[in-house]
Amino acid sequence: MNRCTVKALPLVSSGHCFRQIMLVARTARFVAVRGVHAVGLTDPYEKVAFATLRPNKCRFLHKSPVKCWSSGFPGRGGNDNNTFLTLEDVAFGIKEGTYRRILVMVGAGISTDSGIPDFRSPTSGLYSKLQQYSLPYPEAIFDLGYFLREPHAFLDLSKDLLPGRHLPNTAHHFLRLLNDKRVLLRLYTQNIDSLERAAGIPLEKLVEAHGSFTSATCTKCLKTYPGRTFQDAVLESRVPLCVLCKGLIKPDIVFFGEHLPQRFLMHLVDFPQADLLLVIGTSLEVEPFASLVYAVKASTPRVLINREPVGPFVSGHQGINVAEIGEVTAGVKRFAQLLGWERELTELDKEGKDKAGQL
Repeated sequence: MNRCTVKALPLVSSGHCFRQIMLVARTARFVAVRGVHAVGLTDPYEKVAFATLRPNKCRFLHKSPVKCWSSGFPGRGGNDNNTFLTLEDVAFGIKEGTYRRILVMVGAGISTDSGIPDFRSPTSGLYSKLQQYSLPYPEAIFDLGYFLREPHAFLDLSKDLLPGRHLPNTAHHFLRLLNDKRVLLRLYTQNIDSLERAAGIPLEKLVEAHGSFTSATCTKCLKTYPGRTFQDAVLESRVPLCVLCKGLIKPDIVFFGEHLPQRFLMHLVDFPQADLLLVIGTSLEVEPFASLVYAVKASTPRVLINREPVGPFVSGHQGINVAEIGEVTAGVKRFAQLLGWERELTELDKEGKDKAGQL
């Protein structure tokens, strides 16, 4: 058996998306304490991917160089399966116990109904509202080098993203129901708003792939701080500085070019174990998170609930991929109705509104 060792994350240099997909898919097979090891490369596509990978060209968190992925990769998430499923079929499978280990991947689209803009909507997205900061490019707001030189733009933006400023919405409550019904294997989120925690998702079920504001670290001496230290400074409109070295304190969210949290690596073994993958409210444009959609077994159905088709759901040939296109809230409500969970979802929504009225 051939073995190839990857010393960091399942990453890819610009223009090498195919390698990214295959690398992440095999990365899910085995995770070591200090790195990720893909074991047993039997597919010729995988051998080519690993043979041509150039570690010195790899990046960490980065934007995918393409927006539309090919759905023709063999053996990844059921693209070679002739079975055609519908959302009704998936709901029936959950009710009948066919799907008991559900993985969920979510992005900024699940938080828009909580008042938090997503990143890429043309008129209302976060990146479209950054002109006031005179950034060299929109993504610079999450660039570590730019933050160290000019922290004020990110600090100002953070005021609207801090925990406690917003409340979970219907989409978050649907995720809570998956956990309450004991069918949630793990929830992977790109979001840094901590609304999954606020909705009641247990920490052991949650992987915050891009970190959160709940802790912070000095960028100079690496002293750790509770998230409250950074949050208080932001709310008081002052730059958070380390008490030891006067270095800049940064929340433990992942900027472009940074390593993803160790917890992200530890739980990649979830993907081969999943019997259903839900992808909700994400553009699948930021790596390495985006390529995880390809890391499930070929027999595992994938369901997209999103405003537009993304990733493998772009192709007209869906196979056992199911796409519910439209507003996220409407999509999860329909899913809940098909599952017979509509009343419970309504009750969680009512509890959330009552809590909002008390604030």
